[in-house]
Amino acid sequence: MSHDTIAINRRMDRFDRHDSVWLFGYGSLIFKADFPFIERRPASIGNWSRRFWQGSHDHRGTESAPGRVVTLVPELGATCHGMAYLVTPEEFAHLDHREKNGYLRLATDIGFEDGSAIEGIVYIATHENAAFLGAADERDIARQIAGARGPSGPNSDYLLALAQALRELDKPDAHVFAIERHLGELLAQQLT
Repeated sequence: MSHDTIAINRRMDRFDRHDSVWLFGYGSLIFKADFPFIERRPASIGNWSRRFWQGSHDHRGTESAPGRVVTLVPELGATCHGMAYLVTPEEFAHLDHREKNGYLRLATDIGFEDGSAIEGIVYIATHENAAFLGAADERDIARQIAGARGPSGPNSDYLLALAQALRELDKPDAHVFAIERHLGELLAQQLT
């Protein structure tokens, strides 16, 4: 599958007749909401884990030196915490473009902190897309992030903003925080 998924996502019409749809964000959508929304709430989805396994050729890296950004991978019993946004279906044209580098719009159950849940949408880059980089040692991921830069800025800014957003939500993520720690060690070594 191509890493440009705009056309595929435009065919996803499950929520087109709805006045509003909940969108679950687990990466940059937590800290960078560059679209209008009706409401924003901390939320989670079950049986998925956040991983820095997706290549970024368009935002945090280039074709020749991709950065790494998060996607979700299935993990039975896991919970991925993030932020949910209530949006109108018209916002998906912008979001499909923003998430075009391998991410597919999928329906999912979104849970809220008050115990309620609703069906909504999440963008996930599966292993079948051309930009998928897959699993790697967290230290190696940090090294790749430290050296990557794209039109949206340094890849390290993405990692650090995500880690900070998760702290503000009080939702630790061992994978994200380990990569952040390794990145800090790499940057400290460069200063000495």
